[in-house]
Amino acid sequence: MKIALIHSDKKIATGAHYINDLISIKLKNTGVVSKNFYPKVPLIKDSEQSLKGLANILFFYSLLEHRKEIFKYDLVQGTTYTPLPFLAYDIPTVSHFGSSTRQFINSVPLAKNIEKETKSIWYELKNKKIIDEVNVKTRRPLRDIAEIEKYVASRVDAIIATSQKVKEELMQIGAKEEKITVIHNAIEDYWYENTGNNFNPIPKLVFLGRIGKDVFTLKLKGVDRLVHLYRKFPTIKKVTICMTSNKKLKEWMRENIKEQDLFVNFKKDLIPNILNNLKGSILFLPSRYEGFSLSLIEGMSQGLIPVAYPVGVAAEVIKNGFNGYIVNDQKEAIDCIKNLLSQKELREKMASEAQNSSLNFRSELMAEKMIYFYKEVIRLKSKEKEIEG
Repeated sequence: MKIALIHSDKKIATGAHYINDLISIKLKNTGVVSKNFYPKVPLIKDSEQSLKGLANILFFYSLLEHRKEIFKYDLVQGTTYTPLPFLAYDIPTVSHFGSSTRQFINSVPLAKNIEKETKSIWYELKNKKIIDEVNVKTRRPLRDIAEIEKYVASRVDAIIATSQKVKEELMQIGAKEEKITVIHNAIEDYWYENTGNNFNPIPKLVFLGRIGKDVFTLKLKGVDRLVHLYRKFPTIKKVTICMTSNKKLKEWMRENIKEQDLFVNFKKDLIPNILNNLKGSILFLPSRYEGFSLSLIEGMSQGLIPVAYPVGVAAEVIKNGFNGYIVNDQKEAIDCIKNLLSQKELREKMASEAQNSSLNFRSELMAEKMIYFYKEVIRLKSKEKEIEG
């Protein structure tokens, strides 16, 4: 079996990049032949902001220069809209949806509609010139991508959704349920190398993950919720491990959050070394939207107890009071954390359960499901061709 995998570039920079890279490695380890293909030349260069979405879409059409080689493979897989150039051909196409752009748009409120507890933080960030405006100037690029995602979801031969939530989002935009298979993302093997860590009786508050750079992505990741919650626990030690290209935000967080160890753009495979001695600490997931949330599972693998908004895979993995908590507002989050901080035995039990739950997201399990899925897609496409012939 030969799989052609479409990637946007060779630099690993996002959660999707990590997963694509992990899929490539695991497929090769199981004997499946796979090759990564990258677009080379943007068809629209130096575009206006309003054309950014179309520029990103058209970028992938440069892959057609590789079509003769790609057609030697059994299947082509890309992320969300990226298989678009190959929909007109006979090769089986798979779209891997780790999230949906339409839900990005729907999940990020205007500043005037932000929760009253955290609204002032956006004006604070603007006054400090960390963000230019409290609302993004235009959402047109995202709307363009959302429309193309909708079209691709209706045309590809099969879809992988990384969570039940993403599956539901795809069905809402018209994708047929029988086309969608839920295959959870996995975390890299190194997260499981030191899972015999000892419980730490002195808990900390932990944030792990991408935090955004502009006002839209900062809202998406819930930076206002994170700052608000940190300020509610001024004397509790905090560990913030975040990825951002906003240098002003980094400096502001370093200067304005008390009792904090801040790690920015830290090498990913070294992060377990920081978290490994924090088993029993509390992982806060403030995002307004996630398609999956790798950081949730990564933190749980180290025995962190998640307190998370109901985003991504949270509802599928967290059982309230057993291995973490799902919350719907800041008050609930604060109450859950106060409860955990006051009960050492509860923290110890929940930390172990969180760690056990993370074992369901090992990479070999994802690879097994992927291989079975690919075989089915190729089989059904061949059967379809036979009927048409």
